[in-house]
Amino acid sequence: MTRLAYLGPSGTFTEEAALRYQPSAQLLPFASEAAVAAAVESGMADEGVLAIENSLEGSVTRTIDVLIHESRLFIKSEVILPIEHCLIVRPGTAADDVSVIYAHPQALSQCRRFIELRFPNARQEAALSNAAAVEEILNVPGGAAIAGARAAELHGAQILARGIQDNPHNKTRFAVLGPTDSEPTGRDKTSIAFTVAHDQPGTLVGVLHELSDRSINLVKIESRPSREELGIYVFLVDLEGHRTDPTVAEALAAVQAKAFFFRVLGSYPRWDDARDP
Repeated sequence: MTRLAYLGPSGTFTEEAALRYQPSAQLLPFASEAAVAAAVESGMADEGVLAIENSLEGSVTRTIDVLIHESRLFIKSEVILPIEHCLIVRPGTAADDVSVIYAHPQALSQCRRFIELRFPNARQEAALSNAAAVEEILNVPGGAAIAGARAAELHGAQILARGIQDNPHNKTRFAVLGPTDSEPTGRDKTSIAFTVAHDQPGTLVGVLHELSDRSINLVKIESRPSREELGIYVFLVDLEGHRTDPTVAEALAAVQAKAFFFRVLGSYPRWDDARDP
């Protein structure tokens, strides 16, 4: 049985993604993204599941930084999950009683409009996870949490409102991390990270030409601070194709030749709602 680490405790959207990825796995909850990665690297878990991107708020920076700076794991699969946030309270708590709202920072951002309109005077408190936020409010008079309906059910809490996210099309992409990535499937994408000379014009464009000149489609491009010096960034690119595809392999070799730092974060099957469970 696969041992699957995830950002816990039970009731997080990450747990839901892990169940969708592999329903028969032994699920192992951990308190942080770094702890999930460490569990896989140490052999305590076979794979790990972490949120990596949200359709409203963009990349989950904690996961991105773990991949770039704190581990040598690879992305081997992805799961895309529709997200419905609920406002959850202790049983018997009314909306007028709410004075503080706990949630993961991503959830607070995704529900910003609802909070500003309905609870403009409520204090906002960050939690390690949305499920942890539900646990927290059980002992806090006037406390509310933002989480999924399953977290409310698991903890015997009450749902005051459903679908409170700012956009009804809210989705989160989760990365499955492992010691290796996946074999080619014919419907793959590859994630890479690299840095280029920051004091010379055209260095990033030169790298991107290595991909565009070979008709390789980019799915996403963004940057993160390198943690080395102000103004130096790590660029993250998702592209169509597997790293072993001849054209992709040739392009990646050309990119690496122009980069100061270069790493393939993994090749893995693209999520397809019509084909994936």
